Amino acid sequence: MQVHLARPDITQAEIDAVNEVIQSPILALGPWAMRFEKAIADYVGAKHAIAVNSGTSGLHLLVRAFGIGEGDEVITTPFSFIASSNCIVYEQARPVFVDIELGTANIDPGLIEGAITSRTKAILPVDAFGQPARLDAIREIASKHGLRVIEDSCESLGSEYKGTRTGNGAFCDGAVFAFYPNKQITTGEGGMVVTDDDRTAFLARSMCNQGRGEAGVWLSHERLGYNYRMDELSAAIGAVQISRIDEIIAKRQRVADMYVERLSAIPGVRLPQVDADVTRMSWFVYVIRVGVDEHSHDRQSAVRDHVMRRFQEANIGCRPYFTPIHLQPFYRDAFGFKEGDFPVTELAGRTSIAIPFHNHITSEEVDYVVGALERALDETQSSKFFAERGI
Repeated sequence: MQVHLARPDITQAEIDAVNEVIQSPILALGPWAMRFEKAIADYVGAKHAIAVNSGTSGLHLLVRAFGIGEGDEVITTPFSFIASSNCIVYEQARPVFVDIELGTANIDPGLIEGAITSRTKAILPVDAFGQPARLDAIREIASKHGLRVIEDSCESLGSEYKGTRTGNGAFCDGAVFAFYPNKQITTGEGGMVVTDDDRTAFLARSMCNQGRGEAGVWLSHERLGYNYRMDELSAAIGAVQISRIDEIIAKRQRVADMYVERLSAIPGVRLPQVDADVTRMSWFVYVIRVGVDEHSHDRQSAVRDHVMRRFQEANIGCRPYFTPIHLQPFYRDAFGFKEGDFPVTELAGRTSIAIPFHNHITSEEVDYVVGALERALDETQSSKFFAERGI
């Protein structure tokens, strides 16, 4: 048996929409992008939505729209996909990391105020794995200190925090969703900036289209811009996908429920912890932790790596989620980060595994994954396991 880590959920409706675009004379800057934008704005409850070619592009546009530049600082999490920090570095600003809560894997609001300096311009929380960060606490801190909040909602479309959907202006000045093939909805590659602020929306729309001016005059460019536009083919897929979002979230919840049922009784496995304030969870990936209870870093890593190796031998898709950003080679070299700087993040990085998770997973496939996991963990309990590895 082969169990894929991720698969998009594409129906005939998406195919028909793409065919409609192909048969039209408009492949960019057309009606499908506007339709997709309106659908996302309405769904989130945002005044504006701007379709872009990736979540990374969207984050970069918000950093620029908020005037964050050289010498400025943005407080963010080191436990994320690297784009949430790269978008800050693009503008020669500095990401200032604070550690995470182990249970939710999100930035710990209790550590944020201690990281604020005179150079801090914004807070950039990430909704890790689909779970909203503690958005009300973060917003309160930002308001107290006059800071912007850029919510990286790339993994959390459809999630709700205290009854409000992620990306909503109640908690942020701007947010970004992403639509890579493993996300809840996909456009292949693509993203969406959402905001309630007219000026932010105007700047994002202008900069994503090569800095074109307010009048939209062809070849008239009023500011530095980029080719961050979303094409019509991608937008057509997205417009259909967002119309199916409730169905998709329900399918993903079904898979998460199967994992909870089958994994809860296995010693040594820590399941994802959904905070009580998360009133709706839109699962992006399903990440478990193994080896957390081992007493040394080497032992923790050995358990996780052994499980992943056994998964690979059994044709079960898996990935480490995430390698901490501050330990990536570029960030070590550029900013001097080192092991030990953010111990909770590093523990999560040593022990986390994303296991197969998508809309089409069957009960039999879940049983296969769980069986392989249980056997691998049993092997780590033998007296020889760590001795053979010299740890």
